[in-house]
Amino acid sequence: MGPTASGKTDLAVWLVERFPLEIISVDSALVYRGMDIGTAKPDAATLARAPHRLIDLVDPTEAYSAGRFKRDAEQAMAEIVAQARIPLLVGGTMLYFRALLGGLDELPAADPELRAELEARGKRLGWPALHAELAGLDPETAGRLKPNDSQRIQRALELCLTTGGTMAALLGRQQAEAPTSRGGDTWLEFALFPEERSWLHQRINLRFAQMLEQGLVDELRGLRRRFPLHPGLPSMRCVGYRQAWRYLDGEIDATALYEQGAAATRQLAKRQLTWLRSWDNAVKLECADAGIRDELARRIEAAVFSPPRPSPPAGRGQPPPPLAGEVGRGSPSPDVSAM
Repeated sequence: MGPTASGKTDLAVWLVERFPLEIISVDSALVYRGMDIGTAKPDAATLARAPHRLIDLVDPTEAYSAGRFKRDAEQAMAEIVAQARIPLLVGGTMLYFRALLGGLDELPAADPELRAELEARGKRLGWPALHAELAGLDPETAGRLKPNDSQRIQRALELCLTTGGTMAALLGRQQAEAPTSRGGDTWLEFALFPEERSWLHQRINLRFAQMLEQGLVDELRGLRRRFPLHPGLPSMRCVGYRQAWRYLDGEIDATALYEQGAAATRQLAKRQLTWLRSWDNAVKLECADAGIRDELARRIEAAVFSPPRPSPPAGRGQPPPPLAGEVGRGSPSPDVSAM
């Protein structure tokens, strides 16, 4: 796990070439077909070296939920383990990680008509007005959202109006009902953290500039010709595409496109780091450290591939060795790693 532009993909590809691992993408933007430049999707050469599962799953006009990700990821993990390999989950969509580990189940499906109505009202009245409406229905969720966070305000209002409840209550109930077990699997959880925020910001600024040079605007222009897109779609709210849409509509110039796109990406990274700070089980690694590859490889080697220690003599208060089929640290059985 890690914030955008922290080097997750390069590190994962390096690991796949050294261990029997297979990558599962945990990225809500990489699921969209045709959205390659603005999502920093691995290119063909990278995918040939290290295939990624759960990318290019849906068209930009379609929705893709955390609940669907959980089902798809569980199926992919089962297939990988059946091939005597180890799933390596890589990405920065923390909600997906949370869904997979059992802390969040699928919320009620979106209502397209209601969503379109809320989108129209947001444009007519302004999202702060809808934020105020949400505060009357679900003050807890509204208190966590900024008045112009259109995507989250819209979804929260959707849930209030379709279920008669609140997003806060739904999430609370699902978290309380979520299983505490992780299915008996051993999860190795690693989080990439930059000690210096400026290091990450420089990488974000450079990468967004490169996306523009590589043709992000032309990519979106082509997508708008191929699909009946509108700016309210989840795909078009992805960082970079949202700003490029405004540029194509003549609302901002090229300078503002770069500045707003880079700033939005930095805000995304900030939110990702906030999630990661509360992730108690993850081993936090300095992503700018030149020795991070060796450190991560050493930890994986020790936890997954090292020979198991000899069992202590029976009758000394020690637990018995794992039974056949059980998975534990040091076991040669396939395991699950998350980063």
